Amino acid sequence: FQGIVITPLLLLLFLGSSSSVPFTSIFSQLFMTVVVPLIIGQIVRRYIKDWLERKKPPFGTISSCVLLMIIYTTFCDTFANPNIDLDKFSLIIIVFIIFSIQMSFMFLTFLFSTRNNSSFTPADTVAIIFCSTHKSLTLGIPMLKIVFAGYEYLSLISVPLLIYHPAQILLGSLLVPTIKSWMVSRQKALKLTRQPKAPVKV
Repeated sequence: FQGIVITPLLLLLFLGSSSSVPFTSIFSQLFMTVVVPLIIGQIVRRYIKDWLERKKPPFGTISSCVLLMIIYTTFCDTFANPNIDLDKFSLIIIVFIIFSIQMSFMFLTFLFSTRNNSSFTPADTVAIIFCSTHKSLTLGIPMLKIVFAGYEYLSLISVPLLIYHPAQILLGSLLVPTIKSWMVSRQKALKLTRQPKAPVKV
């Protein structure tokens, strides 16, 4: 939700209020593309929730297939564009930067959620690490296409997001065993500290 407002504002701030930054148009298109479908979905859900729980349609499979299709078509559109002009060295540098940014975000969220005065549980910390750093192509690509509509280097601008999405899946898969063991050990330590101590007999 913040991205819908912040993205046009940042464009207006850094690029100026010229005709190349149609703030009102960008905001309205992002609102119609992101917010309106979400609101409609939440309203409809209230009326068909019981039916969905009875029938249990395969929304998970459908969602995964749609996401895979979006990723595939975006990759095809990006690297089939003759204007992309991206050499191998630049691509390697971008991959390194994206992985560094992702690791930095995860580390910062870990520090934030485990500070001394934090009320988050170990399970909350795991959720914060993975969810707060998550960026999806399903939202990012439509936002880019709206903001940079007609721009000939749109494919080049999409490359960091195309790398970020698989990077977070790969890093998540690699870090799951380590984070899981930390969470389990932390939960055990908290249980031990909360157990009442038995009275000492003299």
